Amino acid sequence: MESRAKAMGHGIHPILIVFPLGLLATSVIFDILYLITDRPGFQISAAYTIGAGIVGGLIAAVFGLIDWRAIPSGTRAKRVGAAHGLGNVVVLLLFAVSWLLRRAADNWDPNALALICSFAGILLAGVTGWLGGELVERLGVSVSDEAGVNAPSSLSRRSTGRPRARGV
Repeated sequence: MESRAKAMGHGIHPILIVFPLGLLATSVIFDILYLITDRPGFQISAAYTIGAGIVGGLIAAVFGLIDWRAIPSGTRAKRVGAAHGLGNVVVLLLFAVSWLLRRAADNWDPNALALICSFAGILLAGVTGWLGGELVERLGVSVSDEAGVNAPSSLSRRSTGRPRARGV
């Protein structure tokens, strides 16, 4: 199915998600640099990128919801899309908690819980990002109205018609 929210012929949601994903991943990199170097500035940079990532994620979510609502009910794509969207809500909540904990601290200094929330958030974002890729690459959501919205998982043996290699 084609994206229902488009700009210049392309789906808006897939365009926008790179911003929050990149910003939130960058905040984790700043946190790691802060933990390694204890240099001031990294924790502030992490807090600002988290804030921008949350705003970007909320904007991208609006367009994702528009596209998800157009997926036919009872399809695998609808279920994968729901898991993708709900998982990303949890990602944004984890980063929001991290941001609030930092805001309450002196000089945006993250405590252990703030760091745990960010690290858990980026790990979950990896899973939800894979689910988003499954929606587009495997199920054809946001690609074509002739998409295979009930295609099997790209991890299943049925996906290629050939048995997977051993150890994979």
